[in-house]
Amino acid sequence: MISDLSHSSKRESGDDRRLAIAAAARAIIIEKGLEGLRMRDIAARVGINIATLHYHVPSKEALVALVAESLRSDFRAQSERRSRVGKSALEQLRMEFEDFRETMEDNPELIVVLTEMIERGRRDPAIGVIVAPMYDFWRHQFADIFRLGTTDGSFRADLDPTAAALITTAALSDCRRQWTQFRVSLAAVTAELERAFVTQTNSSQGMSDVR
Repeated sequence: MISDLSHSSKRESGDDRRLAIAAAARAIIIEKGLEGLRMRDIAARVGINIATLHYHVPSKEALVALVAESLRSDFRAQSERRSRVGKSALEQLRMEFEDFRETMEDNPELIVVLTEMIERGRRDPAIGVIVAPMYDFWRHQFADIFRLGTTDGSFRADLDPTAAALITTAALSDCRRQWTQFRVSLAAVTAELERAFVTQTNSSQGMSDVR
């Protein structure tokens, strides 16, 4: 019994340490970008030595994988706060839009870190292997929603779910990255996306409000 408790305590301590390492890495990525991520800086922020850090993340690739897992965990927790069970495809689409808006307003650092990792992944195959599945998972989520919508009457029967998913994720990503004088609100973007995909019946019932 004592041995079991000891192993459990060590496991929890290790999990807490990895969470602290991921949080420190995310903070540095926000401040300096992925290029500025240094093991020594992370160790200093967490309050551990390099040897201990390397025990948990033996390489920069392992560190990026840990950060990616922490992002997945945060996005998963957000999604699970609002159950999709029994919801129509249109309702699920609106929930995804609401989750994105909530992240932009309440936790923008999540998207900043993810975007930084995606951009680096396009240039660095070692990073790309870690990040690409995460980005594609987001696209597949939308594709599944659009696929459901073509059968439950939410969206046009001739809609291409994969193309619609790519259009949607590209629009959301670009909306977040707006930096020139050409600007459009997220609400306006999501309303236009919805209008492009829904059936005429759903369109006549009213769309998302443009706030």
